[in-house]
Amino acid sequence: MAKVELKQPIVNEIKELLTDAQSAVLVSYRGISVEEDTAMRKELREAGVEYKVYKNTMIRFAVKDTEFEPLSADLTGPTAIAVSKTDATAPARILAKYAKNIEVFSLKSAVVEGTFYDKDGVQVIASIPSRDELLAKFLGSIQSPITNFARVIKQIAEKDGEAPAEEATEAAE
Repeated sequence: MAKVELKQPIVNEIKELLTDAQSAVLVSYRGISVEEDTAMRKELREAGVEYKVYKNTMIRFAVKDTEFEPLSADLTGPTAIAVSKTDATAPARILAKYAKNIEVFSLKSAVVEGTFYDKDGVQVIASIPSRDELLAKFLGSIQSPITNFARVIKQIAEKDGEAPAEEATEAAE
């Protein structure tokens, strides 16, 4: 069996992983301990992020002629890829947290929603809260003025309700 036939299933696996993906982040994982790697993989899995280590040439073949092709420039040295199909910022956010704490672990580049980002760009993407956090903040900011308005209306209604009651008792006397 030729080498190409052996490698084609791996390339197809990577292509399938990247199909409909919102983001893909490349990291250099050299020197990360087993404990750190296990904790990171668990957190990524809980966030719905696929984290895999492939040979650079396999990734290069898989991303050719796709929106993820710009990642090819950073396929040097030990490289892992984190892919999310649901939350575009989750891989960058989680991996950046570990890159900050682990000196030898570093972000390389990413493609998020079709846009290529270098190492510095990935750091900026990592600072964006998740979609759920953004929605919660948005709803909180909408709810606050409405709640305050309701309190004011209630106080006005109570005040207006008390005034006629006082006038009625004075008139009765």
